[in-house]
Amino acid sequence: MKRSISVLKNIRKSTKRRIVNRNRKKKLKEALKKIKKVRTKKSAMKAYPGVQAIIDKSVQDGIISKNTAARHKAQLMKHISTLK
Repeated sequence: MKRSISVLKNIRKSTKRRIVNRNRKKKLKEALKKIKKVRTKKSAMKAYPGVQAIIDKSVQDGIISKNTAARHKAQLMKHISTLK
């Protein structure tokens, strides 16, 4: 069966979007892991704004939902507050 031009274009678009979204999600996960490995409160508080910006950008781009972002931020702050 022959595919129309618009179907082929949508396949190309969805492929590109899937790759971009996967890379953004990977960047978010790496940032979360990186801040959880930090052992001092001072360095964690220094790194937190950058991670928070990545989380907010992920919500803006539709990678994660608002509630998921809020949960990640709350868990990070809880983790940071336990550090010395």
